[in-house]
Formats: sequence, structure tokens, C-alpha cells
Amino acid sequence: MGKKQFAALPFTLNNSELRVMLITTRRKGRWSVPKGSPMRKTEPHHTAALEAYEEAGLVGVTAKRALGSFKHRKRKGDRKRTMNVAVFPMRVHGQERWWPEKGEREAIWVSPKTAGRLVHKAQLRRLIARFAAQTEKTASLPLGDGLGTRVLSSYSR
Repeated sequence: MGKKQFAALPFTLNNSELRVMLITTRRKGRWSVPKGSPMRKTEPHHTAALEAYEEAGLVGVTAKRALGSFKHRKRKGDRKRTMNVAVFPMRVHGQERWWPEKGEREAIWVSPKTAGRLVHKAQLRRLIARFAAQTEKTASLPLGDGLGTRVLSSYSR
């Protein structure tokens, strides 16, 4: 099995309309979600939330349980590694005016259907579609008991 990464699936729900945020990857400029490698002494869902802040300036609440995962090939020098990326839904409350990777990526809010057309990874497309269907069907947010991790705008490493 490959190495692990953790991703956030940033979303908002306004007047029953679900929107998700996609960002571009730095290397190839493909549409994806904020993701990163595990951090010492940091729970996976918190890592996903921190990546959403660093890559897109997002602040919100992240579910403690992953929605699912997808495979991603990452290149480091001449080596390619297969990463297993666990995806955690993140309800976005706002976006900061500045964040560590501002200007390095593009970000867009889109419908889940549009996200499915833009995202390169088929497994990620399926996760987004499943999340959208689950959210529409239950009319509740998959953050369980509301005890997800809140990322505060005062975050600094």
C-alpha cells in the first residue's frame, strides 16, 4: 500500500444549494481538492482542515470521519508514489484575505455536477457525487454530532 494523504472537501449549503470548492494543483494545474501529508501529533481530519486553510484560506468545521478515499500518484524527483487520499467534508464558514499559498493556485466554487466534470480523478468524482446525493437525501450535513474540528483564522505554524 502507498503513502497516506488527507484532503478536505470544502462545501457550503445555501438555500439547499450545495456548492463545493475545487483548487488547482500546483504542478499540472488540474482541478482537485486541498490535500496534504500527515503531520505529527495531528489527527487526519485536522490535517485536512489545515490544508484547506493553507491552500485556499478556508475556515470552517471538518468532519472527523472520512467520506471515502481516492488514489493519487505523486511524483518526487524521478520517483512516483501512489498515495491513498482520505477525504473529509469541510463546511466552510469563510475565507481569509491572506493564506500561505495565496496566488499559487486557482480556486472556484461549483455545483457537485460541475465538479464532476472538472475533476481529473474518477474516484474523487464518485466521492463528490456520493456526498452530494447523501446531502440532498438527508437534508442534513454529514458532520455527525457537530464535533468536527474548527479551524480558526489565527492559525500559524
